[in-house]
Amino acid sequence: MSLYRNSAWFLKGLTEFTKGAFLSASKNFVEKDLETSVAGRSFMITGANSGIGKATAMAIAKKGGTIHMVCRNKDKAEEARAEIVKESGNKEIYVHILDLSETKKVWEFAESFKKKYKTLNVLINNAGCLMTKREVNGEGLEKSFASNSLAVYILIKRLIPLLEKSPDPRVITVSSGGMLVQKLRTGNLQSQRGRYDGTMVFAQNKRQQVVMTEQFAKAHPNIHFSVMHPGWVDTPNRQMVSAHLPLAWTHSSQLEDQKFMSVMEDLAKSFQPH
Repeated sequence: MSLYRNSAWFLKGLTEFTKGAFLSASKNFVEKDLETSVAGRSFMITGANSGIGKATAMAIAKKGGTIHMVCRNKDKAEEARAEIVKESGNKEIYVHILDLSETKKVWEFAESFKKKYKTLNVLINNAGCLMTKREVNGEGLEKSFASNSLAVYILIKRLIPLLEKSPDPRVITVSSGGMLVQKLRTGNLQSQRGRYDGTMVFAQNKRQQVVMTEQFAKAHPNIHFSVMHPGWVDTPNRQMVSAHLPLAWTHSSQLEDQKFMSVMEDLAKSFQPH
C-alpha cells in the first residue's frame, strides 16, 4: 500500500503540482477575483518573513490589510517588514517573535495577543518545519510535531474566542499534498518508534493539520476553516479536492479523529502556563 500511495501521489503531482498544470489552470483565472480591498481586516501570518508567508503578507498589505507577522528570527522579520512597508505603503505591519517549537511560549503568545488586540479576522498557519533527524525541544517534544501540529492546535484553539468576535473570521492552514501518503496515526505522535524519516513525519503532521481543520470546522461553524496544498499561490479560483487518494486507505474513522483531538487537547493543556 505504501508503494501504491507513493505512486498515486507521484502521478497526481505530475498532473496537478507542476508548472504545466499551472499554465493549464491559469487559462481559467479571473483577474477580477483579486481586485478586492481588505482594509480594516487583520491577519496573523506565521512564517511571514520568507517564501509563501512573505508573499501572502505582501499581497494583503497592498490591499490594505493589517498584518501580524509571527516569525522566529527577529532580524529577518524586521527586514521583511521594512520591505513590505516600502513596497506596499502600508505601515500597519507588526512583528511578533515566536519559535513555534517552544510550546509554552506559543500559549503565552496567544494569550497576550488576545489581551492586547481587539480583533483578528484571519489566522494563516503557514510556518512549517521539516527535520532531517529526530530532535526534541526543551520540553521533551519532537520538534516537527511541536511546530507543525501542536503549535497550530494551540494557536487555533486559543485564538478562537477572538476570531469569533471578529467579522467574517477565517482560519487558513497551509498543509501539503504530501499528507496524501499518510493515514492519521495517534499512537506515535512523537516519532519515538521506528526509523525517523523526516519527510514522512512532516507528511504525517500535515495529515494531522487536515484532521484538525475538519474537526475545528465542525465544532465552530461560524468560523470559515480552510486547509490547502499551497500549489499555485496566486490562484484566486481554487477548487475543493479530496483529502485522500483513491483506494489508498488513508481515511480515519470518526472515533480516531476524535481520539486525536482529545490527545491534542490533553497534551496542549499539559504545557499551559500557570
